[in-house]
Amino acid sequence: MTTTEQLPQLPFDRPNVLETAPLYDVLRKQAPIARVRTPAGDPAWLITSFEVARTVFGDPRFGRSHPAPEQAARVSDAGILDGPSGSYDTEKAAHTRLRKLLTPAFSAKRMRLLTEHVRELVAGCLASLEAAHEADPNGVVDLHEHLSFPLPVLVICELLGVPFEDREYFHQLSDRISRMGTGGDALAARAEFAAYMGRLAEVKRRSPGEDVVTDLVQAQRDDPDFDDDEMTRLASGLLFAGHETTVTRIDLGVLMLLTEQDRRDAFVADPEGLAQQTVEEILRLADPGGLGLLRYAHEDVTFGEQTIPSGDAVIIPTGAANRDTGAFTDPTEFDPERKPNVHLSFGHGAHFCIGASLARTELRVVFTELFQRYPNLRLAVDVDDLDVRSDRVTGGVKSLPVTW
Repeated sequence: MTTTEQLPQLPFDRPNVLETAPLYDVLRKQAPIARVRTPAGDPAWLITSFEVARTVFGDPRFGRSHPAPEQAARVSDAGILDGPSGSYDTEKAAHTRLRKLLTPAFSAKRMRLLTEHVRELVAGCLASLEAAHEADPNGVVDLHEHLSFPLPVLVICELLGVPFEDREYFHQLSDRISRMGTGGDALAARAEFAAYMGRLAEVKRRSPGEDVVTDLVQAQRDDPDFDDDEMTRLASGLLFAGHETTVTRIDLGVLMLLTEQDRRDAFVADPEGLAQQTVEEILRLADPGGLGLLRYAHEDVTFGEQTIPSGDAVIIPTGAANRDTGAFTDPTEFDPERKPNVHLSFGHGAHFCIGASLARTELRVVFTELFQRYPNLRLAVDVDDLDVRSDRVTGGVKSLPVTW
C-alpha cells in the first residue's frame, strides 16, 4: 500500500512558465484520477483527464465546502486555494442567490458595451509603456508593470466601484494572500482584504453608485441571509480574481506570441481578425500557477473502477486537462485555428466563471491594440530567465521585459 509520504507532491516541476509539468502526462496515461499530496502535504485526488475534469466541474456531488472543515485536506497555507470555503449546509442556495445577483453585472452584453471603454484604458496604459520605453537608455520596458497589471485593475475597480487610488494597497494584499509558506500572514491579509471591502460597503450604503459593490449592499436589504461576512467575502473575492487572473493571462499570452516570431508575425498580419481565436488558445494553454481548482466530494462518487470517497479533496489542474490528447489534436501546440476549442479554463457547469466575458473582452482588446501599435514587439530576456512567482498559488511572472 502506498503511504501519503510516497505520493507525488504538488506542485510538480515544470520546464518553464509556459509549459505544464511532464508528470501530468504520465499520470493521465497511468491513472487519470490519481492520489497525490497537496503542497500542504495532505492527500488529494488529481484529475488530469479532460472528460473527468469536465464531469467533476458539472457534478453537484462536488463542492467547495466540506461537512467537517477542520478535518478537510488542505492545499496550502495561502489565503486562497487553501481549503474548503462556504457553508456545507447552504452552499448550493448561496451560490444560486449570488449567481442571480451578479449575472447582470458580468453579462456578455454588458461586456460588449464595455469594449470601447476598455480600448480607451488600454490606450492610456500603452502611453505609459511608451514613455517608459523612451526613458530607458536601452529601450527596455516592463510590460507587466505598465499594461498587464494596471489594465485589469482599472477595469475591475470601475465595475466594482473600488477607488483606483487604492490599487497599491489591495495589490500588496493580493500578493500576500496568494503567497505560500508565510506562516499565517496570507490568512491575515485575507482578513484585511475583507475588512477593506467592509469599509467600502459602508461608503456605498451612504453614497450608492452604479457599481457591483452597491448592488451587493442593496441586495442585503432584500435578503436577511446575505450577511456582512458573506458579502465582504464575495466582494473581496471578485476584486482579487477580477484582476489577478487576467494579469497573468496577459503576461502569458504575450509570452506565447513572442517566443515564436512566426507566431507573432501571423498575429500581427491580422490582429483584429485573429484576436478572438488567439485569445481562446491563450486561455487554453495558460497555466500560470501549475496547481488547479479545488473541490470536495460531498458523497462517494465512482468513475469507472475508481471511487472518490465522501469528504476527499479533488484538485483539477485545467492546464493539464486542456492538454489531453483525448480532447484536443496536438494539444501542446499553439494553434489559433483550433476548432472547436472548448477548453476548461473557466470551468464548466453551474460554477462556470462569471467573469469569463469580462476576461475575454479585456484580452481581445489588449492583444489587438498592443500588436497593432508595436508589431515588432519582442522579449528583452530569454523566457527561462524570467522571474517566476513560484511561491504564489496564482503563479505568473514578476516582470515582463520587452522592447521594440
